[in-house]
Amino acid sequence: METLQEDVQTGVDFLPINGTDYIEFYVGNAKQAAYFYKSAFGFQSLAYAGPETGVRDKASYVLRQGKITLVLTTPMHPNHPIYEHILKHGDGVKVIALWVDDATDAFIQTTKRGAKPYLEPVTEKDEHGIVVRSGIHTYGDTVHVFVERKNYNGVFLPGYEPWKAEYNPTEVGLKYVDHCVGNVGWNEMNVWVKFYADVMGFKQLISFDDKDISTEYSALMSKVMANGNGRIKFPINEPAEGKKKSQIEEYLDFYHGPGVQHIAVATDDIIFTVSELRKRGVEFLTVPVTYYEDLLDRVGKIDEEVSILRDLGILVDRDDEGYLLQIFTKPVQDRPTVFYEIIQRKGATSFGKGNFKALFEAIEREQARRGNL
Repeated sequence: METLQEDVQTGVDFLPINGTDYIEFYVGNAKQAAYFYKSAFGFQSLAYAGPETGVRDKASYVLRQGKITLVLTTPMHPNHPIYEHILKHGDGVKVIALWVDDATDAFIQTTKRGAKPYLEPVTEKDEHGIVVRSGIHTYGDTVHVFVERKNYNGVFLPGYEPWKAEYNPTEVGLKYVDHCVGNVGWNEMNVWVKFYADVMGFKQLISFDDKDISTEYSALMSKVMANGNGRIKFPINEPAEGKKKSQIEEYLDFYHGPGVQHIAVATDDIIFTVSELRKRGVEFLTVPVTYYEDLLDRVGKIDEEVSILRDLGILVDRDDEGYLLQIFTKPVQDRPTVFYEIIQRKGATSFGKGNFKALFEAIEREQARRGNL
């Protein structure tokens, strides 16, 4: 067994991650939330666990589109820990599950480096094989669960049954989780950057300060952490001083603590995806039409028609590797907390720095409407 120091010196990836396994939301009504994600976002029914499958205290609906798996879980009784989570945070992300080859070793490697245990390694079995899971605490009440499923060929996890539904709206072209963004409190960003570096072996990809991400009224700071193979990217945001309340402060006020701010999901055809989402009632942040007047001067030649991007509200940014197209939904619950980013990368590996000002001004307009700016 290499020492921690040897790991650092030799560049050993002591926590190999294959990708995002699933993202689990704790919600007030999982049946209705599942209907929303099917109807609005085109997710497909995959699996279910609840009273009908022998689970007495909660119900979980599993949906999938491309490589994105969402689990929507609701408690059956008010004295349940999940109910306490919902009472405090509203609907929100509890688990960012990471697909690994060895969940026991992932737990050992992270806890010996200082992670607080959430789930001791547990082996779950059914007729389709075994899954090993373990977990650690991260910012706020958010946790990472490590999932080892190399010896399993069931629909999702032991204890879940296939969920067959007659109502199956078509997919909208979502492919995989591009990144997950966490909001943390004042002066906590570097604490969690250090956590991901020291505990999970992540590297810092990029850093944005309040000069990069600011408007007339508010500002924030952000650093992006990524794992060894780059498949997992976690930007971490904290508030910065401004004339008025930043979007991060608004989130922290209404989520009542740190948590997942948004999930960026990738598509190969953002025009099709956003057109479909709009038809289904998904609401997006909008930027002034003046954003598009000098778009080509700012980003150079692109394949898409600017008029179509303008009509849909899609933003464009370029880096040294290429360009990207992105758009952000409004919050998907009544509290101004979790939202989604739809992103198409055409070479670009960055996060749309050139769009920050327009985007955050759009967010501020929504904050002002809510009386929270």
